[in-house]
Amino acid sequence: MDYWHIDQTNFQGEIKMNFKTLPEDFIMGGATAAYQAEGSTKEGGKGQVAWDTFLVEKGRYTADPASDFYNQYPVDAELCKKFKIDSIRMSIAWSRIFPKGYGEVNQTGVEYYHKVFAELNKQGIIPFVTLHHFDTPKELFDNGDFLNRENVEHFVNYAQFCFDEFSEVHYWSTFNEIYPVASNQYLIGSFPPEVQFDIEKTVTCLHNMMYAHAKTVNIFKDGGYKGEIGVVHSLETKYPASDKEEDKHAAKLDDALSIKFLLDATYLGYYSDETMAHIKEILAANGQSADIDSNDFREMKKAANRNDFLGINNYGSHWVKEYKGESTLHYNTTGEKGSQVYCIKGIGERIVREDLPKTDWDWIIYPKGLYDLLVRIQDEYPNYNKIYITENGLGYKDNFEDGIILDDDRIDYLRQHFNAISDAIKMGVNVKGYFIWSLMDVFSWVNGYTKRYGLFYVDFDTQKRYPKESAYWYKFVSETKTII
Repeated sequence: MDYWHIDQTNFQGEIKMNFKTLPEDFIMGGATAAYQAEGSTKEGGKGQVAWDTFLVEKGRYTADPASDFYNQYPVDAELCKKFKIDSIRMSIAWSRIFPKGYGEVNQTGVEYYHKVFAELNKQGIIPFVTLHHFDTPKELFDNGDFLNRENVEHFVNYAQFCFDEFSEVHYWSTFNEIYPVASNQYLIGSFPPEVQFDIEKTVTCLHNMMYAHAKTVNIFKDGGYKGEIGVVHSLETKYPASDKEEDKHAAKLDDALSIKFLLDATYLGYYSDETMAHIKEILAANGQSADIDSNDFREMKKAANRNDFLGINNYGSHWVKEYKGESTLHYNTTGEKGSQVYCIKGIGERIVREDLPKTDWDWIIYPKGLYDLLVRIQDEYPNYNKIYITENGLGYKDNFEDGIILDDDRIDYLRQHFNAISDAIKMGVNVKGYFIWSLMDVFSWVNGYTKRYGLFYVDFDTQKRYPKESAYWYKFVSETKTII
């Protein structure tokens, strides 16, 4: 049955009632990020980021041309209009505005984003803008990134400049995925500067970024800027691998570092006694400690009830069991299924569930994990206000045949996750929209150009876009708010 080509005039209520639905005002968006989509990393006065030199030193791919959004944004905006995609989640490249991260403004970069926003407005597409998406300007990165409190002030100043300059933007996110920034840089080591197993730096980075978020929210609210502001967290449910108490405890430890630390900071403005007890336990197991200045909580508590929304990036769930050995990791960057290993001293081991489907990159597909997460946030952090699913999608080895891309597995993945969202909404969770990762195929930080997520296939040689089967399915859901 060709679901997405049903004549909607005949799509009557008695048929529609057999499927789960979404609210009529539910935003259907597509997600991108500046460094992963724009390309043109040396054009228009853009300053360097750490990735520019890191990828060359490693002898890997580079972010040129990426998806050439720097030049192709009118094409992508037109595709959004054609396929009923309400909004583009995008980021401003900090180093296009301030090449060094501070000081002199690059007016060419400022004018570029004004042109992008004008084109989106022309096509009726809402920009949903992130200020930081893994791309601290290199000078600041080399000076400690968010381990250095001076860089908190540079970020806040950059954010305020954007609020003043880009009044055409209504939705602002301070950061994308604070936990992956900290963990990929200092725990897993898959991002520059490739530090592994440093819990102290991980915790310090997490806290300083949450402090920067709070300061930015308070500037936005105190400044009376029009629009809404929030933060995007990567949140993936942690379950115990068994009913054993030691496995339950391991799951709580993993959860404390990757979820509760962030949500406590966002919605309490401090860290609960339980959260800090778990963090200290992890640090102690690794012979480390971390100092958090309680004076920061004044700013954080002030911001705790001022977040207009929470963005959630969710791709899977994890099952954790007790682990007493030394930390060991293998991050699957090749799509060689079954190669992922994640064992962290003082936390636990994330196990493989052979009974659940997985992507080629070993990410477990478990939509109920998203449902459980949404209901949990409603219960534990009732001041969350509203939620957008800001990233979710299937990385896939798309098969391109004469311009036709049949990606039924992606459609099935989306269907299952939309059903989970619909169920959570029925339970009272205020989910207001969904942004598929990604709008078009983009460059991947650790996978280059082989792992595709987009609704639109990109021929990276010609930069031509081809709608995938999933794009037509997505259009149907957007038009009907029916998950079929």
